[in-house]
Amino acid sequence: MTASAQPSPNTRAASDLAGLQALPHTERLPVMFVGHGSPMNAIEDNDWRRTWQALGRELRQRGTQPSLILCISAHWITQGWHLTAMGQPPTIHDFGGFPQALFDQQYPAPGAPAVARAISADVHQPGGDRPLGLDEREWGLDHGTWSVLKPMFPEADIPVIQLSMDYSRPPAEHFALGRELARLRERGVLIVGSGNVVHNLRAVRRDVPNNQAYDWAIEFDRTVAEHIGAGRLASLVDFQQQGAVAQLSHPTWDHYLPLLYAAGAVHEQEAPRYFNEGFQAASISMRSVLWG
Repeated sequence: MTASAQPSPNTRAASDLAGLQALPHTERLPVMFVGHGSPMNAIEDNDWRRTWQALGRELRQRGTQPSLILCISAHWITQGWHLTAMGQPPTIHDFGGFPQALFDQQYPAPGAPAVARAISADVHQPGGDRPLGLDEREWGLDHGTWSVLKPMFPEADIPVIQLSMDYSRPPAEHFALGRELARLRERGVLIVGSGNVVHNLRAVRRDVPNNQAYDWAIEFDRTVAEHIGAGRLASLVDFQQQGAVAQLSHPTWDHYLPLLYAAGAVHEQEAPRYFNEGFQAASISMRSVLWG
């Protein structure tokens, strides 16, 4: 494209506005947090995957199939916050040591660049007035996103945008950004946080059956469930106050942070509903929750 053919700022602004207006006003869509666990859950016929499949069918039958999915995955960490803004986000296989069948998986859901730009302009980064950044070429859909969306929405016909996380920022800012995103739920957007309530790969035990777990993992998972059940969602920000139990449950807390975005997007009096519970490999909680 020559310089003379570049769209003017006014043309780009009009396009961005049209992107947001393309999302119709709807009844409030649900928001969910999904414990995604092992990438193999995307292709194995197990209870976790079957539940994701059933949930996708339920959402379609309820008439709440989204116009767009906004996913916050534990696996995209950046400086500042960014949105994927490419027309065809690639499927990222961000793991190693798994069978070729997993690397062969593709999830060719379209992106929504104009909507990403509109959200960027409308939602500010926590702690300042900077818009959300836009990534047009570096990232895509990592396994925190496609491994759960493919069982739920196998047709891959719903546009997907990923939101990155700035790991250097305090938990309260991640929760606050979830609050900012909540209004998108009335524009046909399904907000999905994808991580794990407990996630310690250093303590994984492949030799134990599902739903057996360490005492500290059970305690942390139970405390989170108590906060969610009582509607004390803001208290989830203070997870580090659990001391050694929190440190064992999250040596790094990248897999916990997506829960804060989902919880932040919940409206008052919305009751939670768990659609997966239990543990994988003793130190990974599969607890998943739907609001709305």
